[in-house]
Amino acid sequence: ERGSALTMELTVVIPCLNEARTIARCIEKARRFLDENRVAGEIVVADNGSSDDSRTIAAHAGARVVEVERRGYGAALFDGVRESRGKYIVMGDADDSYDFSSLSGFLTELRAGADLVMGNRFRGGIAKGAMPWKNRYIGNPALTAIGRLLFGAPVGDFHCGLRAFTRVAFDKMDLVTTGMEFASEMIIKAKLHRMRMAEVPIVLHKDGRDRAPHLRPWRDGWRHLRFMLLYSPRWLFLYPGLALMIVGGLTSLLLVRGPIVTFGLYLDVNTLLYSSAAVVLGFQLVSFSFFARILGVREGLIPEDSSLDGLFRYLSLEVGLVVGLLLMAAGFYDAIASVLAWKANSFGQLEPSTVQRAVIPSVTLLMLGCQTLFSSLFLSMLGLRTRPSSGTNAITSFPT
Repeated sequence: ERGSALTMELTVVIPCLNEARTIARCIEKARRFLDENRVAGEIVVADNGSSDDSRTIAAHAGARVVEVERRGYGAALFDGVRESRGKYIVMGDADDSYDFSSLSGFLTELRAGADLVMGNRFRGGIAKGAMPWKNRYIGNPALTAIGRLLFGAPVGDFHCGLRAFTRVAFDKMDLVTTGMEFASEMIIKAKLHRMRMAEVPIVLHKDGRDRAPHLRPWRDGWRHLRFMLLYSPRWLFLYPGLALMIVGGLTSLLLVRGPIVTFGLYLDVNTLLYSSAAVVLGFQLVSFSFFARILGVREGLIPEDSSLDGLFRYLSLEVGLVVGLLLMAAGFYDAIASVLAWKANSFGQLEPSTVQRAVIPSVTLLMLGCQTLFSSLFLSMLGLRTRPSSGTNAITSFPT
């Protein structure tokens, strides 16, 4: 259950893991902002198992310390926000790389109606030595570009650690990750829920740590990329699958009639085999996109998609079974035609290319038919909706 009633305008949440060297400065800057701007607020330090004096220092500096047992950046932030009492929340790292005394831009955007306000270090400025070159010129720009492409998020610094949001928006996002992916999930969920987003230029300062940062660029970068792909079944499965099916299907239709010569290349049955394989693989990827989408909605990872519901009103289990049987029937028809042609030749040797040109499409159709049948059954199984109750479960087939 979430924390107590909202009694303040702003909560500053600072996740902390062994930050005794810098946590007091972060709290002092945040308190200065609240006092100078007469904002009713609080400072919450979400401690994630520090073995140094971070908790004691934070409490003496005037912060409310929340001890978080679950390990992870996301877990610390989630529990910190859960225990907050502010209508608005600002989150930022405890290493003194962000200036908590300069939060006016965030609060202004929140008061104007924004649901999520992102800091942008590239627009505000990056101090010398504040960000490794591979993060500044490779990691962050690449991941930001991928995030904008996959989700259309109007964000120029996808992984800025200083950001603000409303408590209502945070509850609606229903964030589930406990690690560094938490930062990506927040933007993705905000976009999927059609929330209003804004950006504020900020300055990234060199952190005040005397040890290596918790961030591991390559490992955490891959985790962010993997997470974004898994949250985008269309780009991960659907679009590549459709491309393979279209290119492979068109090529197969041309080669079924006979060899073709294009750009000086002689294409025949070997190309037909690969193009047919592309069709089968593409169909599998398209199927996976539906599996992933339904599972994501069912598990609460992805918001419900009204266009998907509309599609399933037409693509029911029965329709899938009929289409699968028709594809298999077409494959059997081609197989029978091939056997009859073989019989006409007294079951003797046939021209290899002639046989392959008939057999490859037949096998492809049979495989597509079987995949359609079993994919439809699996989709229907994934879509079974059960309502827990005393006694029996109410079950509705989905797709209908």
